[in-house]
Amino acid sequence: MIIDTHSHLYGEEFASDIDEVLARAQAAGITKIFLPNINTDSIAPMLTLARRHARFLYPMIGLHPEDLTDEWHNDLAKMELLLKDPTHPFIGVGEVGLDYYWDRSRYEEQQEAFAIQVGWAYQYGLPLMIHTRSAHREMVDVLRHQTANHQTGNDKRSNSQLTGVFHCFGGTAEEAEELLRFDGFMLGIGGVVTFKKSPLPEVLRQAVPLSRIVIETDAPYLAPVPYRGKRNESAFIQGTVAKLAEIYETTEDKIAEITTINALQTFPKAR
Repeated sequence: MIIDTHSHLYGEEFASDIDEVLARAQAAGITKIFLPNINTDSIAPMLTLARRHARFLYPMIGLHPEDLTDEWHNDLAKMELLLKDPTHPFIGVGEVGLDYYWDRSRYEEQQEAFAIQVGWAYQYGLPLMIHTRSAHREMVDVLRHQTANHQTGNDKRSNSQLTGVFHCFGGTAEEAEELLRFDGFMLGIGGVVTFKKSPLPEVLRQAVPLSRIVIETDAPYLAPVPYRGKRNESAFIQGTVAKLAEIYETTEDKIAEITTINALQTFPKAR
């Protein structure tokens, strides 16, 4: 039993063979796949796919930082309308966050959009799926500010705890320790951990207990060794599981068991 906590299987990259991709995932021992949203255009295909494969595929809702347009306020309004429906199917708010790797032109807008969506996590009682690239300090600052806002005064949500995943973690031991101070969060570990020159295995050994990670593919991106450079898919998660068993000096079954517990603890609507 393995959970892929982050996969974009609704994308055009899988349009021609999605049934085969899902069959291979199940054959690889994957029992649940979480689908983070990226923009308003991806909502419909994501929900269509998730409905076809209920209790196997689980959707989230959110605006990816690289998908901010001049209409991003309207995009967020459309998404929140869906969240306001008490029968909505979303298990989390994501994929949200900050990304300044290629473009800093929307530096403040990204932080505003992220803060709004962190607010959704509090308001609707959902975990976050957070994307961060070249923005560690800014992301932590936004999270801390929002946490402080929701835990002071007469806020009716002041007793709730923010939870979620720091997706595709690839930082230093010091950054890992800082992120793990957010008690309700896990680090998402994917194919990068298998790359030959990746420092991530040593960071995990030094700073991250197995009880604080979940496994992900980020399909169609970041395929693990030996598939590096190819279209990633959920079945390839086995390479990541094997590498984690080596890092934590345990069995692949134990990695699958503990990360599944961690995923369901973080995303209770997927239980």
